[in-house]
Amino acid sequence: MTARRRTAAVAAFGIAPIALTGLAASPAVAHGSMTDPVSRVSACYAEGPESPKSAACKAAVAASGTQAFYDWNEVNIADAAGDHRSLIPDGRLCSADRDKYKGLDLPRADWPASRLTPGVHTFRYKATAPHRGTFELYLTKDGYDPSRPLRWSDLEARPFARVTDPGLVNGEYVFDGTVPARSGRHLVYSIWQRSDSPEAFYTCSDVVFGRDTGGSAGGGAPAPTASAPSDEQIRQGADKSGVEHEGHGGHGEHAGHGGPGGGEADGGRGGQGGRGGDGEDGGSGAPGTGAAPATPKAAARPDTGKDGGTSGEGSAPESDGSGKSLAETGGDGGTPYLAAAGAAVVLLGAAVVRAATRRRAGR
Repeated sequence: MTARRRTAAVAAFGIAPIALTGLAASPAVAHGSMTDPVSRVSACYAEGPESPKSAACKAAVAASGTQAFYDWNEVNIADAAGDHRSLIPDGRLCSADRDKYKGLDLPRADWPASRLTPGVHTFRYKATAPHRGTFELYLTKDGYDPSRPLRWSDLEARPFARVTDPGLVNGEYVFDGTVPARSGRHLVYSIWQRSDSPEAFYTCSDVVFGRDTGGSAGGGAPAPTASAPSDEQIRQGADKSGVEHEGHGGHGEHAGHGGPGGGEADGGRGGQGGRGGDGEDGGSGAPGTGAAPATPKAAARPDTGKDGGTSGEGSAPESDGSGKSLAETGGDGGTPYLAAAGAAVVLLGAAVVRAATRRRAGR
């Protein structure tokens, strides 16, 4: 082997482990939205951003543009760190104070809605990238008027459901919560605060208890029933999404989470930097958030954390049977194999160098 070839071989084998290490350490970024009850952004994406069917979704697309709905899974604040109420002003809860999603804040009584009844309900949250974190669900108070902008004071001060690291089933977080008694049209507001990052996600889901008293679509007809996007719809819209990795990461103007497709201005927060995570609690920062915890679906952990939800401390994330953890914090099931491959390449490179040295000495 010539000196030039030996140099090339050593360089190749030396660089390969570095590349493998970088690949193994590459983190995912959490994204998602509520699908039961269906969130506004999910319902409008399911109707089709280019030709929505309901009057409310048509108005939302007219206000925000189509890109906001192709990016249905990133209604977020990158540096929320639990300070939800101080960061999001009244009237901007559904958009998380992001101009890109301002159409979601339109005060209307005819948003597509999901039926809900008091008592135990199984909630579902589509997770296009799973991560550890805490979900909090708030319900509007009696007397809520959907024709007026949503305010924090319209929500109960304490979440009716709160759960940390619920199980992931077929790409959705699934957990139970006990829904309070209500009648007529209301709204479920969700906050998903990551515990491995200050990032948080927000959704507004319009719901109806019994008769839809406030959801007539102008002419007395009931508002349409909300539908969540199918996996096929999500796949078909992936190439138009401004969120990286087909909904598995973000980039751009909103602190790494804005899409390139759009020229919409985004006045939302993010990119302020220097804000630390809020630890394991991941709460909303609202007074009195110690509601009774929701029960994760098929939860295998009997211990509870100090925040009132199920605790991830001292226990490994659950598995969905595929070998992948249910609340990943970066990397994936292939990480150990990549690490092993890197080690093998290092050994192989050393062997090549040793053999070349011996051949040279024997000449």
